Amino acid sequence: MIPPRFDITAEQIDATVAEFYACVRHHPGLGPIFARHVADWPAHEEKIARFWRNAILFERAYDGNPMMVHMAAGDVRAPMFDIWLGLFDSVLHRTLPDETAKAWSALAHRIGRGLRMGIADRDGTGGPPRLG
Repeated sequence: MIPPRFDITAEQIDATVAEFYACVRHHPGLGPIFARHVADWPAHEEKIARFWRNAILFERAYDGNPMMVHMAAGDVRAPMFDIWLGLFDSVLHRTLPDETAKAWSALAHRIGRGLRMGIADRDGTGGPPRLG
């Protein structure tokens, strides 16, 4: 069995994800974007909690592809990840012990950088120019 990346319980992950999406639904910038794509909030929160439990606790209960989902959405733009991460950080630091919040934030920022780069590449707004 692989040890968790940092000290956190599945219940803390679930509660943090639920709190984050409660904030997202009320966010003036992110709320409308998510509302266009999420029809069943409890199912979405459970899926994302499985993603984080897999990434942190190595539960292997998530089988999605976040990059493909964000690319396929069509209205997700690279700058939105900074807003998303800022909101996520505020929830982490409000709801978790400091060291746990810092560790999860670092992981979220690493994942967010990859997603942001993929979206920027799709939109032609990041990186070197495409040749050919």
